[in-house]
Amino acid sequence: MISTNQLKNGNHIEVDGVIFKVVESQHVKPGKGGAFVRTKLRRATDGNVIDKTFRAGEKFRSVRTEGRRMQFLYADGTDAHFMDVESFEQFAIPEGKVAEELRWTKPNDEVDMLFMDGEPGGIQLPSSVELEVTQTEPGLRGDTASGGGNKPATLETGATIQVPLFVNIGDRVKVQTETGEYMSRA
Repeated sequence: MISTNQLKNGNHIEVDGVIFKVVESQHVKPGKGGAFVRTKLRRATDGNVIDKTFRAGEKFRSVRTEGRRMQFLYADGTDAHFMDVESFEQFAIPEGKVAEELRWTKPNDEVDMLFMDGEPGGIQLPSSVELEVTQTEPGLRGDTASGGGNKPATLETGATIQVPLFVNIGDRVKVQTETGEYMSRA
């Protein structure tokens, strides 16, 4: 069991039978009344973030988490298939559960899979990835790095992002995985 006093960002807890990741927690001790803990929790099943307030000292079941190195094999429209790089065991996760992470993952890429209580829970992405541009409008003469403006570009994973006008098909770009923003040419 874990108490509200021990909550830290990144912990996984079970509240009312649902597993959450603690995104933010703040202990509040008002001048009048009992102390409480204000939290932001991300639901492990679908990634929704909720605000929840708990009384100080409330207890939850702590969820055992483990990260394992996996290879992303392919997605077939309903499931995403992975293989453990050590045991070569293969398994499938519903694609909707990891759809956001798959936008930045190519087949055969190695990823860190987070397991919660022995069940696969999600993919931990690096802060940025380098991907190739497969489709975009051609850059026009006079489009420079300092000239403002963006255009849509499709990456090799199928994700679409906004890139500067000077980026062309075949260029490798660095993308921030959390926001999906263009960072630089790779």
